[in-house]
Amino acid sequence: MELNGVLIEEYKSPLGVMRLGVTGDGLCLCDWPSEARDARMDQRLSKYLGPGAGGDREAIIEEARRQLDEYFAGKRREFTVAVRLAGTEFQQKVWRRLAEIPYGETLSYGELAESMGQRSAVRAVASACGANCLSIFVPCHRVIGADGSLTGYAGGVDAKRALLRMEAGL
Repeated sequence: MELNGVLIEEYKSPLGVMRLGVTGDGLCLCDWPSEARDARMDQRLSKYLGPGAGGDREAIIEEARRQLDEYFAGKRREFTVAVRLAGTEFQQKVWRRLAEIPYGETLSYGELAESMGQRSAVRAVASACGANCLSIFVPCHRVIGADGSLTGYAGGVDAKRALLRMEAGL
């Protein structure tokens, strides 16, 4: 399927089907599908991205698939596929910080906000995490509640728990 120059295909992960989207510049979507969420993500991609400059979209999507396969097999801790962030400047700042959370580690929403110098913006940071189009590549599953609880995740709390357990080697 194609949406305004974004090639979108399914990826069957061990935790369920995901949607991958690429432009000529990189991966812009790795998300858990739901009717309401798909509509929001598609709208955001259309608003913030064009088709991208050149590039081989098929090669990018295949590389993303390969890296996800390695991640789920426990053989990859960092991703190298090029990504395109589709969001506001603030959202992109949050997502770049999410990408810095090391494999197997977690931060609370408050700690994440504080690490960005945005201590009073916990709700805005949490909202940006919820708007993340690049699950796993931009690891919002590594953000937890202040009390250690596993709060909302686009793939569901069970998927979040499974990802964190996998990264912890359990």
